[in-house]
Amino acid sequence: MLHRFSKQGVICITQPNHAWLSGQLAQAWGNETFGQLFPRKEVCLGAEQHDIGWLGWEQAPTLNPQTGYPHSFKELSTQEHINIWSGARKSALPLSRYAALLVSLHGTRLYEKYTSWQNSPTSTQIVGDFLKREYAFQKEIIAILKNDEYYAPYVTPEVIERNRKLVATWDALSIICCQGLSHDEEVTKVPTSDGETTLKLSLIEEKDYHQCIGIYPWPFQQDEVTVIYEGRLLWQPFNDEKAMREALMGDCWVSLSTTLKAE
Repeated sequence: MLHRFSKQGVICITQPNHAWLSGQLAQAWGNETFGQLFPRKEVCLGAEQHDIGWLGWEQAPTLNPQTGYPHSFKELSTQEHINIWSGARKSALPLSRYAALLVSLHGTRLYEKYTSWQNSPTSTQIVGDFLKREYAFQKEIIAILKNDEYYAPYVTPEVIERNRKLVATWDALSIICCQGLSHDEEVTKVPTSDGETTLKLSLIEEKDYHQCIGIYPWPFQQDEVTVIYEGRLLWQPFNDEKAMREALMGDCWVSLSTTLKAE
């Protein structure tokens, strides 16, 4: 769950909806400077489904008693996160082997990058076991794809790493859009056609549930890109989980949008 704070209250955006936004960014991506996607359809699918493991949790989100709102993705325990991510590749595999590989790579990279779980021996063991299972799956699925004439060119270490970084880029951009840009931000280690760069984002305009954000350098095919996503507005905090869930199931939906322009 992502939270976006507004004058009316807290807008709750599900992880799968945030991933849908990532998929929209992927579909619009690519130009002479930033190159193209290979294999395009599978990479876009992987971006769109990178948080597929959250589907079950989002149907019955838990209450954070300290805030009165659903737990955000940063507020869950290591065990809860591992439970969610352990099912992600299994859910993605029936859609696409390559997409499932990207989902798994995204999950392992999160735990390789963020090391707060290492403060507890129990968490360290839980995450260590998770990483071993995911690494084994990745090795197996890459071997299978290497034997596929169509996919073989796309499972070299260089191509896989580029696609993993692209999914991470769209994930970061999507989080910024969902939470709303309040100050200049940067997204680093973004793949280009011949290396990497840093995207710089600045707020151009904001009105109601819409923001216009400037990006430099420009990574998309068209001169302007608008993405659509959804959230649920909670006007007040809760002290009862059942009441919070009932409110989320009610008529509290809001449509959100972000327009991206070249700076």
